[in-house]
Amino acid sequence: MKDKGSGIAGSVLHLVPALFDAEDGIVGGAERYVYELARHMSEVVPTRLVTFGQRAREVRVGDLELRVIAAPWFVRGQRSNPVSAAVLGEVSRATVVHCHQQHVMASSLAAGTARLLGRRVFCTELGGGGWDISAYISTDRWYHGHLHISEYSRKVSGHEGASWAQVVLGGVDSERFSPGQDRASARTVLFVGRILPHKGINDLVDAIDPAMTAEIIGPAPNPQYFDELQKRAQGKQIQFRSDCDDEALLDAYRRAACVVLPSVYKDMYNNETRVPELLGQTLLEGMACGVAAVCTDVASLPEVVDHGRTGLVVPPNDVIALRAALRWILSHPEERRRMGEQGRRRVIEQFNWKTVVDRCIEAYAA
Repeated sequence: MKDKGSGIAGSVLHLVPALFDAEDGIVGGAERYVYELARHMSEVVPTRLVTFGQRAREVRVGDLELRVIAAPWFVRGQRSNPVSAAVLGEVSRATVVHCHQQHVMASSLAAGTARLLGRRVFCTELGGGGWDISAYISTDRWYHGHLHISEYSRKVSGHEGASWAQVVLGGVDSERFSPGQDRASARTVLFVGRILPHKGINDLVDAIDPAMTAEIIGPAPNPQYFDELQKRAQGKQIQFRSDCDDEALLDAYRRAACVVLPSVYKDMYNNETRVPELLGQTLLEGMACGVAAVCTDVASLPEVVDHGRTGLVVPPNDVIALRAALRWILSHPEERRRMGEQGRRRVIEQFNWKTVVDRCIEAYAA
């Protein structure tokens, strides 16, 4: 029997290797993507989200069934590559299996099992990965389809022109992420995300002049890099915050003059990241709050920010260009307001969860 008029006869299982940390908090943009996609999909078809964490639990979030599998085996000790035999039972009970992150053992195990059991299985690449059989043989066609979150993702995966690969984009809950009451007085430059070298946060810190105020929000898993950022920030009005819950994060977006994502291919240590950004979720969240966006011309980011209309796009590793963009945004309040309005409109029209869910379900049922 088809459920809720979705066109899917049965249930959908979403599998992601790492959604929750030790305190059961959402880790980052990729994890939030999976959680929000599954939550909104559960409104139209029975949906279950399975992930791994330190504390086993099964809860309902609205219509969504959520299970955290505890004590997984970490493949070769890789914390980002958990797997458990419990995945087999979850796959056997689903009609459609949707894996997030292709190059991890849990996804390959789920895909192989789904094929053997006659289930339809799909994959969305959200970056990251670990040791997996896909390092030795291509597992692309283990999946019935690849559902990419950007054109850039489809391109770097080598799936351009493939009939089994399509772009479903990403979404934002625009009712929750909405503008505050007083946008005219916003003066803060905001960064949200993991504090890692490939995010180019050192360029942002260097670009902040004494007249600017900035907030940098997110976990700092690299102590050496975090210490360097704090040294560079001395004497500047820059606040680092790692303890923001969703309400505090929403408040930060609403107080911001612009949200910035200055990602780079080559970081300050000369390390190269081939795929630094597959979407740019924090830019979308800020835009949904009516905030102008500033990003680098890197990976998928120009697909999110329409230069001159919803924000500004600058070259990567260019502190001078980034500082000029920030100064322009801060000194042009009326243009900044229009960019924020157009950015929110762009999110509502192109990056809404209902449309993303519809695209996924259409692919499942094809």
